[in-house]
Amino acid sequence: MAQLGLDFPTKWGRGYSARIVRNLIQGYMLAPFVRYMSSLEVQGLEHLSGPGPFIFAANHTSHLDTPLVLTALPDSQRKRTVVAAAMDNFFMSASKGFPTVLIFNAIPIDRHKINRRSAQLALELVEDKWNLLIYPEGGRTPDGALQDFKGGAAYLAQRANATVIPVYIHGAGEIQGPKFAKAPQYTTAKNNQRHHVVVAFGPGLQADDNENLRHLSGRIEEAVIKLGREVSGDTEFGAPRPSAS
Repeated sequence: MAQLGLDFPTKWGRGYSARIVRNLIQGYMLAPFVRYMSSLEVQGLEHLSGPGPFIFAANHTSHLDTPLVLTALPDSQRKRTVVAAAMDNFFMSASKGFPTVLIFNAIPIDRHKINRRSAQLALELVEDKWNLLIYPEGGRTPDGALQDFKGGAAYLAQRANATVIPVYIHGAGEIQGPKFAKAPQYTTAKNNQRHHVVVAFGPGLQADDNENLRHLSGRIEEAVIKLGREVSGDTEFGAPRPSAS
């Protein structure tokens, strides 16, 4: 029986043959597709000049977010990037898991609870100098607003002494929103075939000595909010939502 969920095999996706195939797919299929679907604007590449590895912590609106970020990255960074993907969405069947690993170099993450096994794999890869793209909200926004960040990015940054790069993706929800997004404002909107998208990288963050995970996670979230407000011009982006009465 095929291994599914957190047991889905992904090591082969980081092997030599898979990396050659993935580079061809991403370079000659994925990137052209992204640039056809969006007039992609990339900001903040100067923040990726350090040695790494980097943990890219991004907001999450659409299934197109990962192709957009990978296309925005310089080739040298993209080729060493692993994507944390939802176990329950992408790894519960071989027909979905295999292309997810091959095309995106993905690993399964349990987004609903802290799981030592998935966290350990991610940690080992970052310690082995792989970059990691992670969505701290735990999934696509259900209402268009930024969701509270979970602590995975902070945990990995602290344990691996890695640099966190805040990432803000603007405009992804407007590209075929009914197909790729989750928030009603996108799923009920016009099915745009093309839209302007900005992928912005912010200054790197590192854990301070003796900093607790909650504080570090809060700093990462605030950095994404600051970046989002600068790029979108929306001064209310990331503002606390009113509590239900």
